[in-house]
Order: sequence, then C-alpha cells, then structure tokens
Amino acid sequence: MKKIILSLIAVAALSTSCRKAYTCTCTTLQPGIDNFKTVVTIDNSKSKATTTCNSWAMTVAGTATTTCEIQ
Repeated sequence: MKKIILSLIAVAALSTSCRKAYTCTCTTLQPGIDNFKTVVTIDNSKSKATTTCNSWAMTVAGTATTTCEIQ
C-alpha cells in the first residue's frame, strides 16, 4: 500500500512540475494596416501550450494572416 501511495505522489509531482506559464505571441498582418500583436499566457505543458498557440493561426479572406508562436 505504501508503494502505491508513494508512486501516486511521485506521478502527481511530476505531472504538476511539467506545467509552466508559456507566452503565445500572435501577429496579424494585413496590407495597408499596422501589424497587430496579441500576447496570451498559457499555463500548461509545453506541447499542449504549443498546440493551443498554433491553433490560433489563421488566414482570413486571403488578405489577413495571423501567425502564432510560443516565446
């Protein structure tokens, strides 16, 4: 029983230590308009934060383009 409890504590400690606040910076480019930057903090693992950040990238009507990356 002690081994199970200790292993659960170790797993919980490892899973919470992988979480971190990552900064996602998105830049929107549109011809004739100043660039627009958005900065969002994502508190998660790096892979999930990267996936979330990349999901915000888009192209609207072939003119406006938003690119996002983890800083």
